[in-house]
Amino acid sequence: TADTFFKQLLGLSAHGYRVIAVDYPPIWKHDDWCRCFRLLLDHLQVDKVHIFGASLGGFLAQKFTEYTYKSPRVESLFLCNAFADTTVFRRKVSSTFFWAMPSFVLKRMILSSMPGQATEPAICDSIDFIVEKLESIERSQLASRMTLNCTSAYVEPQKLCDVLITIMDVFDDSALTTSVKEDFYKCYPNAKRAQLKTGGNFPYLSRGSEVNMHINLHLRTFDGTKYSAKNPEVKVPEPVDLAHVSNDDDGSAEQAK
Repeated sequence: TADTFFKQLLGLSAHGYRVIAVDYPPIWKHDDWCRCFRLLLDHLQVDKVHIFGASLGGFLAQKFTEYTYKSPRVESLFLCNAFADTTVFRRKVSSTFFWAMPSFVLKRMILSSMPGQATEPAICDSIDFIVEKLESIERSQLASRMTLNCTSAYVEPQKLCDVLITIMDVFDDSALTTSVKEDFYKCYPNAKRAQLKTGGNFPYLSRGSEVNMHINLHLRTFDGTKYSAKNPEVKVPEPVDLAHVSNDDDGSAEQAK
């Protein structure tokens, strides 16, 4: 759900960026999702966007970029633990029946894909957070997202060649194997890399500050351009130069003249 990215909403908006977290209703086909997302941008009167996408969100971000490549709506992509081909999950047959499966079966399938050896507190907390959010998702939403995740589809990377891409992944256990990650790198040989030593499946939760730092560096490329993600209405406080700050006798600080 959209509030899963609360650390990015808080951290990036504090730096003056306009951030929108998207939650969407049950959608069962990739093209339908792309069409609905384009309508959302039209409604918000947004010409182009920078998209941060994790896992399925990263795949859908690529598909939307591909879908609109003749009339581009995406200026850049930041892809976290993403993939370019859904067949890596090898559930092509069962994905056609997700719509009819009970909620507890769908949730069990998701939980079974999570590594169970995590001992680091931050990673354990991120898993607990996702499990808690999983309980609040309606069956139709869960089934539709799993269908999008597992229905056979792939990205045509040549249609994304004009888009600035940063790829983030982790070195510890996650749902993606090393071979899947290497194949993904091959799709975008010119993409920037942002790699974390640890972070698990949800580094945007377990390593929120580090992920925000990399997103900030990614977006900084567009500062001062037409497609800057900075919100012009937000005034970011200038950092205080401590070398020019002195203390009065009463302990209060004032700017040295």
